[in-house]
Amino acid sequence: METGQIRYNKLFINNEFVEAASKQQFPVFNPSTGLKIADVAEADEVDVDVAVAAAKAAFSRGSPWRKMDASARGKLLNKLADLMERDIKNLAYLETLNNGKTYKDSMADVQASADIFRYYAGFCDKIHGDTIPIDGSAISFTTKEPIGVVAQIIPWNYPIAMLTWKWGPALCTGCTVVLKPAEQTPLTALEMAWLTKEAGFPDGVVNVIPGYGPTAGAALCLHDDVRKVAFTGSTEIGHKILEYSARSNLKKVSLELGGKSPLVVFDDADLDEAVEVAFNAIFANHGQNCCAGSRTFVQSGIYERFVRKASERAGQIKVGDPFDPNVTQGPQIDEPSLRKILRLVDSGKKEGAKLEVGGVRVGEEGYFVAPTVFSEVTDGMRIAKEEIFGPVQSILKFNTLEEVIERANGTTYGLAAGVITKNVDNALAFARAVEAGSVWVNCYDYITPQTPFGGFKKSGFGKDLGSESLNDYLVTKTVTIKLPS
Repeated sequence: METGQIRYNKLFINNEFVEAASKQQFPVFNPSTGLKIADVAEADEVDVDVAVAAAKAAFSRGSPWRKMDASARGKLLNKLADLMERDIKNLAYLETLNNGKTYKDSMADVQASADIFRYYAGFCDKIHGDTIPIDGSAISFTTKEPIGVVAQIIPWNYPIAMLTWKWGPALCTGCTVVLKPAEQTPLTALEMAWLTKEAGFPDGVVNVIPGYGPTAGAALCLHDDVRKVAFTGSTEIGHKILEYSARSNLKKVSLELGGKSPLVVFDDADLDEAVEVAFNAIFANHGQNCCAGSRTFVQSGIYERFVRKASERAGQIKVGDPFDPNVTQGPQIDEPSLRKILRLVDSGKKEGAKLEVGGVRVGEEGYFVAPTVFSEVTDGMRIAKEEIFGPVQSILKFNTLEEVIERANGTTYGLAAGVITKNVDNALAFARAVEAGSVWVNCYDYITPQTPFGGFKKSGFGKDLGSESLNDYLVTKTVTIKLPS
């Protein structure tokens, strides 16, 4: 295959690419240039009905998918991982073209995503219930069964990674899937859809329907034949999905939502190491990361030196064409995201934070913004409360452990947190007290296929990754048999 081909722009339903019923399409853009790169079929409620019907038929009793051995599902997932590795350059190219992340990062994302499929492939034949020693003359046992048709709605910031986070546990457990990728970034999802067919997944097991949230997304969440919704995105849309579940069939919901995560640096930390960890915590993926360490709390003893070094480090970032191997930051995803970032930067300046570096748009073409560092940030400022989803580091000063725990928890979010210190007592005290689904000590954003990921509070509930994620795609059946007296 020639690298960089856009081969698929239709809906993928029942193992075939088809036009939308309405024949409508929507444009997809390259965020580096702002220019259109493709038109993609736009699913609406009619297409959702067709896709869900295909997934429901694939899940029906006696279907090839339901009759398939669990170990055979594992072989299919491993085959899919093999095909991803075969096509890694093409998938990474499409990811960078459509999303704007650097090609180096896209290559790493594709490989990590293949690894996720391999992790879940190994779990397929290891899902089982328990035998329960109940009272009386009876035996009881449980079985773990797939929940059924699953709707999955993923964001644009990690298109291929989020796809594998959702598909992995769903296909491992034997569910069938209807995926709606983000309208900004559908290209790699459609390419992956073809690879599921090439790998040998039966008809209807995987369906991919690009479209918009208020139409295709809402129809999926309201559909009575969908048994579960898995969503990654904003807290605002998370509220709507819960409403849709209540209005329809009380379908199971898992939500991975927004964050305003604290990274705490104590004054006993190695300064250079702490600056680098904090740098990666906020500037990775151009700041477009739900668990980004966007509130950098630094103890007063090293605050001024940390600010100086952090500003110097941010100033070393080269912004530009994400296909250039010397570039470390590409564009933001689109014009609305860029405008939001710049509005929040302006609010920081107006509210009294000190702009150390950046804070401006870079160039006139595409959606580039300079890496930005603010010091003298206080808890009440918008840049310390609102999710910016961009390359903006807010550095706050603190004095004591007790103080920083209270301030770290002073948010409606609870997705992630980090602490950098040589004092194990402080590290453990912070880890125990902070309200966050993931806590990293002397590192940040250290995510592997084995580690469950998900939030507290308005950052959602349910888990991606790890064995714990399987629970969201399973139902437990209890069987009790009376024995002869």
